[in-house]
Formats: sequence, C-alpha cells, structure tokens
Amino acid sequence: MSRTTTTTTRAEYCVIACADAWRDNGEVLASPMGLIPSIGARLAKHTFAPDLLLTDGEATLVGLDGAPEGWLPYRRHLAMVTGGRRHVMMGASQLDRFGNQNISCIGDWQQPARQLLGVRGAPVNTLNNPVSYWVPKHSRRVFVEKVDMISGVGYDSAAAAGPSATRYHRIPRVVSDLAVLDFETLDRAMRLASVHPGVTAEEVEAATGFPLARPGKLPYTREPTATELRLIRTVLDPDGLRDREVPPA
Repeated sequence: MSRTTTTTTRAEYCVIACADAWRDNGEVLASPMGLIPSIGARLAKHTFAPDLLLTDGEATLVGLDGAPEGWLPYRRHLAMVTGGRRHVMMGASQLDRFGNQNISCIGDWQQPARQLLGVRGAPVNTLNNPVSYWVPKHSRRVFVEKVDMISGVGYDSAAAAGPSATRYHRIPRVVSDLAVLDFETLDRAMRLASVHPGVTAEEVEAATGFPLARPGKLPYTREPTATELRLIRTVLDPDGLRDREVPPA
C-alpha cells in the first residue's frame, strides 16, 4: 500500500501503535478499553487482521460496521479468556518496569490516599491471556518503580508464582502518547521500542520513573499507510475524537 504525505497527528500514531498490538494474533477476541485502543482494534480488523473478533462490549460479536454477527455467551467468553484466545488492551493508573499494573488504589492498601477502580478483572486477564496497555499521558505518576498494589500481573510476579501463572501470561506492548514500549529484554524489564515522531528518547526517559532499556538503534513508530489514514479519518473516527484524548503535539 502507498504511503501518505498528509501530516500524521500524534493521536494517529497512537492508533497505529495500538492496532499493531493485534498483528499476527489470528482469530482472537480483541478487548480494547478506551477510545484510541478501540479505533486501533477496528483498524487492525479492517486491514491486516481480518480474523480478529470484535464485540459490542457485552454479549455480541460484531462486524466492522457494528452490526451483530453472533452471540457470545458468558461461558464461551470465559473459555476464550482462560485459554489465551483473547488479547486485552487495558489502562493503568500505575505501571512498573516489569509490567505490574495498578488500577486499585494509590498509597498504602490499609489506608490509601486515593481509591480507584479496584482490581476488577486484571488478575484473570493478565494470567490467562495476552494483555497490552494504553497510557494516554506518559508521566512519572504512571510509570513508577514499584506499583502501590498489583492488579495486573507483571513478568516478575508471574515468574515468582510459577508455571501456572506463566502459561498464558504475556504483555506484548505498552503504548503511550510518547512511545511504544515492550519487554523484549533478558530480564523482562520494560524497553523503549519506538518513539512517536517529534518525541525524543530523553523526553520519554524524563517522564518515566525507572531506567528504560533501549534497542541499539531506536526507531520511530511506523507511519500509517494512506489507506490506514483514510480509514481512521473518514470511517473509524470522522469526528476526530482521538485528538481529544491525545491533542496534536
């Protein structure tokens, strides 16, 4: 497909980075949480991941136009979850260098400074199927050395729990408004995989509360194709809601 010469916004790079999380996943259930991950999942199905399964968030499998295609009863959903056939993209109030996620509380659990969502389904998600993360505002408040409470299980915690915890555990990527990060290191510590155009590695490191590994040559997040950009702008998000979540740089 041809490349576009139209200026790509920061939000559109984030959409592309989220979409690529589902590349080569095959027929799995995409469970994106948040606007930009949802646009990314739909973009992936429109283009390079036609076998990806989308839902209405409740009990129905839907097509690209949102029309119902099939019933997804709770027992079938659970079977997919516990068998590794779902790829969730969750948010994170805190995320540490080994991928432990916190959406429960800030501060000591006995007397937290702030009560958040609670652990919700994060432990089951992270132990039973791949989980990526979306962080719309990259900062030291989110990327911390150690989370205040573990909701989603990171690589070090899964390893400590043993084979039953590591069987399906995988964190393919973390996408933020500044960069794409992964855990492709020997010790499974977070690595800076790419920066969005207009962002430097130093900016990402300054906004992160722990050291980041780096590849030998740090790339930029890939450019969208002309087809992908057209789909984002005219089909998937014609009202430009993506720019509210990640304003133009």
